[in-house]
Amino acid sequence: MTLGSPESARRPASVAGATSAAPHVAVIGGGLAGMAAALACADAGAKVTLLEKRGRLGGLTWSFSHDGLVMDNGQHVFLRCCTAYLDFLDRIGSAGDVFLQPRLDLTVLRARPGRPPERAVLRRGPGPAPLHLASSLLRYRHVPAAQRARIGLAAGALARLDLEDPALDQENFEHWLQRHFQGPQAIEALWDLICLPTVNLPAREASLAMAAKVFQTGLLSEAKAADIGWARLPLGVLHGERGASALRKAGASLHLGTAVRGVEKLPEGGFRVIAGGELQADAVVVALPHHLVEQVLPAGALPEDVRPAHLGSSPIVNVHVHYDRPVTNLPFVAGLGTPAQWVFDRTGPSGAPRGQYLAVSVSAADSHAGTSSEELERQMVVALGELFPRAKQAKVLGTFVSREQNATFRAAPGSAAHRAPPRTRLPGLTLAGAWTSTGWPPTMEGAVRSGLAAARAALVGAGQRNHLPKVVGPARLQDLSELQQPRETT
Repeated sequence: MTLGSPESARRPASVAGATSAAPHVAVIGGGLAGMAAALACADAGAKVTLLEKRGRLGGLTWSFSHDGLVMDNGQHVFLRCCTAYLDFLDRIGSAGDVFLQPRLDLTVLRARPGRPPERAVLRRGPGPAPLHLASSLLRYRHVPAAQRARIGLAAGALARLDLEDPALDQENFEHWLQRHFQGPQAIEALWDLICLPTVNLPAREASLAMAAKVFQTGLLSEAKAADIGWARLPLGVLHGERGASALRKAGASLHLGTAVRGVEKLPEGGFRVIAGGELQADAVVVALPHHLVEQVLPAGALPEDVRPAHLGSSPIVNVHVHYDRPVTNLPFVAGLGTPAQWVFDRTGPSGAPRGQYLAVSVSAADSHAGTSSEELERQMVVALGELFPRAKQAKVLGTFVSREQNATFRAAPGSAAHRAPPRTRLPGLTLAGAWTSTGWPPTMEGAVRSGLAAARAALVGAGQRNHLPKVVGPARLQDLSELQQPRETT
C-alpha cells in the first residue's frame, strides 16, 4: 500500500494567523499517547497521519467479546488528579461515560478462609490534605494500632520529598518506608495497596521516585485528588472508537493494520516513514511501547546510554468470572491476603443478560507467568468466594484469563535513566508513551501527558511557532461527580 507520495506530503494551506504553512505530522502508534498527540497536532492545524499496526485504536486499553460478554483486556481506573486524561476524555466525547466518585470511598476486604472477610474502608473526610484521611486511617483495622500511629510520620516525610531530586530514583520504596518506621502490615495493607495498581510493582521493587509521585499527587497535596473514577462503557468504545471518530472529525488520516518498520531522516529535511509503502512527513511522533520503540528509530536518535528496552516489563493478569446471580453490590474492592488484588463489577458494560460479571486485576503478576489459565481461574473462583460469601452459593457460568505481558515498563530504581524525553536528537522526531520521562508512573495520565508534550515538540521541530498545544501543568481538579453507588454490607 502506498502511504504517501510527494503530492500527499506537501504542506496544506496555512493555519489561520500562522506565519508559515502548517506541517505534516506522522504519528506512529494509536494508543492513548498516540491519539493524544495526533489530536493535539490536528487541533493546532497540522496535517496528521496516524499509523497503527492493529485494526483498532486504544493500545493496551481495548475490549473483546467472549461467551456473549464484552470484556476489557484489563481494568483501568483513574483519579481526579488525572486532569490530562479527563481532558482527553472530554476531547473525544467520552467524559459523560465515566463515573468519578464525589468523595474517595474504598472498601478493603481481608480474606479469612472459613470466616467472613474482615472489612475496612478508606474514605475522604472533611479538611485539607493530608488531614482528610486521618480519621479513616486511625480506624483502618488492617494495620495494627501501633503501626497506624506511625503512618502520619511517613506520610509527612513523603510529602516533603523533592520530586525533582534524581536521587529518589536510585532508592527502593520499601527500604525508605522501613527507615521511616513502617512495619510489614502497614506496607502490605496500605502502601502496597496504592503502589501496586499505580506503579505496577510492590514497594519492595518500586522506585521511591515513582511511589513518591503517586502519594504526593494523589493523596498528600489535594484532598479531592484521590477520588476514583472508572469507565461505564467498554474501553474499546470509550477510548478506541471515540478516539477514532474524534480524529477523523479533526481531519486526521488513519491507517489501521499498518505496521511501521522504520523511520529515516531525509537529507533535504523531514522524515520518511517506512511501512507497507512510504510516507514523507515534516515531523514524526513515535508512540510505541518501550520494548518496541528502538526497532523503528533511526540511528543516533537517542543518546547511547538511553535504552528504553532496558526498562523491562511488568505484567498484568486479569481473570474474568461470570456468575448466575449477584454476589456483591460493591462497584469495586481491594483485596488483602488473597490473590484477588482488585475486583471490579463490570456487569453493566459487558452487556451480561443475567447474573454478575466480575473482573479480577492482578498487578505485577510475574509469579503467574507460568500458571495455566485453568489454574488461575480455579484460584480466583476460590478467592472470590472468600471475599464475597454469596459467591459460594452462586453458579459460575464462565471464566476467562487475559494477560498483558508487557503491560507497563518496570518502574524500579534506576529506571529514570532509560525514560527518554519527548525530544530526540533529531528535531521534529519525538517520542510519546507512558514510559517516557513524564514524571508520572506508567498510567493513562502519563500516556496522555506524553502525547501532548511530544506533539508540541514535533510541531516546534517542524518550524511551527503558533497554535501550539499546551503541555499540562499543575493539577486542575475537575468536578465530574455523580451520585455515589450503593455499598454492600458483607
